[in-house]
Amino acid sequence: LYRTGDLARHLADGNLEYLGRNDDQVKLRGLRIELGEIQACLTGIEGVKEAVVLAREQCLVAYCTGTPQPTEVLRAVLLARLPEFMVPAQFIHLEALPLSPNGKLDRKALPVPEAVQNRAYE
Repeated sequence: LYRTGDLARHLADGNLEYLGRNDDQVKLRGLRIELGEIQACLTGIEGVKEAVVLAREQCLVAYCTGTPQPTEVLRAVLLARLPEFMVPAQFIHLEALPLSPNGKLDRKALPVPEAVQNRAYE
């Protein structure tokens, strides 16, 4: 056995039941993406106070607080620092990130983004 970040439970019948991940790594279109790395780049942009990135419907969505920034500016800064596949498809500005009663980020309370526009392929 080796550490992968996957969480599993060993069942009485000898099988393993997959429970999720122990970190914020996701896999989109066959590529492993560390969401924390994208969040760190976003918070490094002047005016962005907090940032959270989620994988929703096979694309990355970034939620940011602080001074509202044009999407083109955020995308350009991230493209200079990250590979293209790690740049979120949508950026949503929030006044504040939703928190649970414990003071932790409530990911389920983040607004669902509009459907990502499909690009035409030839």
